[in-house]
Amino acid sequence: MTWEEYRGACLDVAYLAGCAVNGRTPDATRVGGMDPARLYAAAERHLLASVTAAALERAGVKDDAFTQARGRAIRRIALLDADRAAVTAQLDARGIWYMPLKGAVLKDCYPHLGMREMADNDILFDDARAAEVRQVMESLGFAAKQYGVSVHDVYHKPPVSNFEMHRALFGPSHEKRLVDYYAGVKRRLVKDEGNACGFYFTPEDFYIYITAHEYKHYANGGTGMRSLLDAYVYLKRYGDALDGAYLRAELSALALTDFEARNRSLAAHLFGGEALTDAEREMLDYILASGTYGTLQHSVEHAVAKRGRLGFFIRRAFLPYRSMCALYPVLQKIPVLLPFCWAARWIHALRTKPGRVHGVIRAAMRAKKK
Repeated sequence: MTWEEYRGACLDVAYLAGCAVNGRTPDATRVGGMDPARLYAAAERHLLASVTAAALERAGVKDDAFTQARGRAIRRIALLDADRAAVTAQLDARGIWYMPLKGAVLKDCYPHLGMREMADNDILFDDARAAEVRQVMESLGFAAKQYGVSVHDVYHKPPVSNFEMHRALFGPSHEKRLVDYYAGVKRRLVKDEGNACGFYFTPEDFYIYITAHEYKHYANGGTGMRSLLDAYVYLKRYGDALDGAYLRAELSALALTDFEARNRSLAAHLFGGEALTDAEREMLDYILASGTYGTLQHSVEHAVAKRGRLGFFIRRAFLPYRSMCALYPVLQKIPVLLPFCWAARWIHALRTKPGRVHGVIRAAMRAKKK
């Protein structure tokens, strides 16, 4: 479909999502003019098919693709909830502190089960106990798909149970201000009295975290409408009770005051059914072009804007020592191997991801320094 067709379908998804979370019945005339195939494609791209399905059901519209998407979302949540309970029970038994993140918390802010789709379980844990956590995951039938090379370890158990076990909230590849703010994050957490080792953020700190997390994606490859809807739903539930002075101070410390204000305003207008300003339309178009997890072009454009084209290529080819240690742990013991590890990374990328390498180069050559 063309950009205008896609954009129109995304606006229809936003309208229906707003109806769903606000308990409004969609206008029958507007729903009747929507193209089901385009609507579903846009909703899937932004992981909003289930909440869109809820709005269509409220309008009396039955569509097999949306009905099935909603059923899958509910089943996946049930499976992820059960697996998360099993994992956290084992962490409690071993005395390993942890905190569920993102979708595991946000899904309960939506009006009905299954409205907020989940792709995986994200859990922050005591990174000093990573080897024991791996034992826990493998004892429960999970296979490690990524371990020790990033700020999160990735585990999978068939058919669809995915876990990202976070050693930290932000790492070497992220902006320093985010890394510094969340260093030693446990001091910001509140003990969950309902279990032995669980913790949680206060409502204010959770909102600050999801804002920082959304900004990380927005300022890299981009982020989709689901993040906007998450912020809208969270503020709809907790907004009046949040400590405004604390939020302003902490967002200022993170240099996220402007981003949060623009993001909040766009979400309020978009899902509240109000007209958007020109600046909000521009921001929304960037989000629509990003999809849920962003695009390579957006990621490269931001990097080129920050460092220039030559600086981008140098940074990309010669990752900093800390980032290389995450990929090649041997460097922590033998730093002089750094040049050889750079070479090994280049060879590995060219052999296993030639399309990705060429894509990065093309994106950098098209990007403008702005």
